[in-house]
Amino acid sequence: MNPNNKVIIVTGASSGIGLATAKLLAKEGAKVVLAARSKEIIEKLGKELPGSLAVATDMTKPEDIENMISETHKKFGRVDALINNAGQGIYGAIENVDPEAYRKVFELNVVGPLIAMQKVIPIMKQQGGGTIINISSMVSKNYFPMLGAYASTKYALNALTLTARAELQKDNIIVSLVHPTLTLTDFGKNAVKSDVVAQGMESRNRPNMPTADTAEYIAERILLTLQTGKAEMYAHDEMEK
Repeated sequence: MNPNNKVIIVTGASSGIGLATAKLLAKEGAKVVLAARSKEIIEKLGKELPGSLAVATDMTKPEDIENMISETHKKFGRVDALINNAGQGIYGAIENVDPEAYRKVFELNVVGPLIAMQKVIPIMKQQGGGTIINISSMVSKNYFPMLGAYASTKYALNALTLTARAELQKDNIIVSLVHPTLTLTDFGKNAVKSDVVAQGMESRNRPNMPTADTAEYIAERILLTLQTGKAEMYAHDEMEK
């Protein structure tokens, strides 16, 4: 899909990868719908990006997700692409992960994107097609100590995404995954940390870790996914199996 003049929803658009993606898509001529909990931030951003729409959205609240899709369709009459980017990390050994904290992260990382997909799919079917991109992680391809709970949410998102891709192919709806690695954002700082060891787990500060990518670089990979319709896009081509 060429993003020019397309209506594209970006969740988690107030910071990090979401913010960088929204700016890049706007530069490419898209009409970007900015969705995030931080109302003031996205409204300010909306004034900077021509043709955009800011919709305050908590992706753990089904009514907010429904409103996000409804407001988009009401203003533009269509939804060409949905980028499910909003998410949160949770660090800690499996034996110490707080089940309630895990449920909350699962709601955001998995249930929220699922509901958003369910709300947008009928619109895309009616208009003859569309694109859905879910932001996963390279941790969903590996087994890293202290990251099992977070990784499990991304494993689940992968399964939903690739199954939906097969189911919706006949409707000209392309569903894809993007797998970032370490990224220079506040993601690690904002993660839930379930035990003492996890408290110091700001991953980009640990020794022997790969160089972190910028949010702007990952935004370019998301744009490439939109343009190519590839099933899975990795942060770097050499990571593909």
